[in-house]
Amino acid sequence: MPANPFHLAWFLQGSSIQAWGESWTGNISDEWMSADMFLDLVRSMERACFDYILVEDSIYIGQNWKNSRDIFLEGGICVPRQEPSVVATLMAAATKRLGIVPTLSTFAYHPYLTARIVGSLDQISGGRAGWNMVTGSSDYSAQNFGMDKLPDHDVRYVMAEEYIQIVKQLWDSWEPGAIVADRKTGVLIDPLKVHTIDYQGQYYSSRGPLNSGPCPQGQPVIAQAGGSKSGRTIAATHADTIVAAPNGVAAMKQYRDDVRAQMAALGRDPNSCKILFLLSPIVAETEDQAKWFADQRRVSAEQNLDARMARFGWSTNLDLSSLDLDTPVSQLTLTTNGHQSSLSQFLTRAGDKPLRQAMLDHVSGGYCVDVVGTPDSVASQMGEIMEEIGGDGFLIALGDVSRRSVATITDGLIPALQQRGLTRKAYGHAQLRDNLLEF
Repeated sequence: MPANPFHLAWFLQGSSIQAWGESWTGNISDEWMSADMFLDLVRSMERACFDYILVEDSIYIGQNWKNSRDIFLEGGICVPRQEPSVVATLMAAATKRLGIVPTLSTFAYHPYLTARIVGSLDQISGGRAGWNMVTGSSDYSAQNFGMDKLPDHDVRYVMAEEYIQIVKQLWDSWEPGAIVADRKTGVLIDPLKVHTIDYQGQYYSSRGPLNSGPCPQGQPVIAQAGGSKSGRTIAATHADTIVAAPNGVAAMKQYRDDVRAQMAALGRDPNSCKILFLLSPIVAETEDQAKWFADQRRVSAEQNLDARMARFGWSTNLDLSSLDLDTPVSQLTLTTNGHQSSLSQFLTRAGDKPLRQAMLDHVSGGYCVDVVGTPDSVASQMGEIMEEIGGDGFLIALGDVSRRSVATITDGLIPALQQRGLTRKAYGHAQLRDNLLEF
């Protein structure tokens, strides 16, 4: 392994019917309930020695296009979605080394429940669990849980600080060695090593201790997508791995430098948190084939622009259906209480472009950077990008998850990366945190 290998993970966009209308997706619209496609995915990922899979989630059906759910239901846009912790459990059972990181949102799960679910997943997986902490982005999701709307963006992160404190303290409510299992004395658990936390905050409280017992990792891994100022701060404070999506190599480097500087200021070792950048590589046998696939992304976007705009609005909590597509984006007033970083990046990239062109450009790219080519050329591009940024790796995110598209990554790209010494050929450790800290 060279001095500067990088980490790989997979950003799975919800446990839903993936790309059911695309080619080569088999009978996913008939078989999706079983999650077999996703179990095939994690087995392939483990053979390729990925660090972890992050199961993204939402808990609502979009309604932010003409104030209707129709376009979301008809197109299967982010629906149906199954409970991520259930799918994560199946994934854990299907693997032995891959990290499993479900999304549990702070407004939908009490912190005690999150600590218990993730702690239990850590136990049954032998120390491979993580928690993707999100604060929510849509009032529609809040309304499913009896609220009129979500709190303001920055307030959500103040609340999240309390939430994370409770979760971490609950994980620590069992000291190492609490389970003594002494048959001579008949004592299973040492009462002196299990503690209440008695946390009383402004927004959350919990007595503890966690009744599910200790976690193999002590503290399961915390993942967070810190894009906004508040998000970056909480990620720098608590995250073990970060999902990042700044646009362009310069912005990626600036993001990593900023978060690492915040970590150092807080007294944390910046190397203890792995920042992984979203990437949607197009890998094919020849450069011409890869370019054709890349061109098809824009063709598809042009043919389905309403759906693409609805999907963008779904994540940014905006209804763009009434806007004039010929209006320069710089003349539009767009604000959100949802994903602020997603909107900010779109506005920065768009500049004075008309909305139609800006949206097509936005949805036709490959997240942070566009990487297109043969396995060898894509591996080379990824190596150069990571060397310029300084680390720590990539989160693969494909919009057309199928056995075929997965194979282009796990059986095409990964061997080329391994041959260059850029990614691991074997797991060095049994637990997720140790694999993340290996390099």
